Amino acid sequence: MKGPNKPAEPHKQTGHALKAVSLVSAVGVNLAAFTLGGYFLGAWLDDQWNSSGLGVALGVIIGVLCGIAGVIFIIKAVMEESDG
Repeated sequence: MKGPNKPAEPHKQTGHALKAVSLVSAVGVNLAAFTLGGYFLGAWLDDQWNSSGLGVALGVIIGVLCGIAGVIFIIKAVMEESDG
């Protein structure tokens, strides 16, 4: 028979909070970095192709997609870690 639920120890709560903050930070930095990288790559491609905005549009779209893939990998790694 189980006893009443005890609140988690303070150091465990702090560890969970820090883990959540680091996960949210990693997701935000990952999305921002890939999007900015895509933008700058697209701007460079626009200069090379002498086009007006097509490279930037493609670069941002590819950057956002890569960022989403990175977020999926981060979340998957965290979920596997928490499963044991």
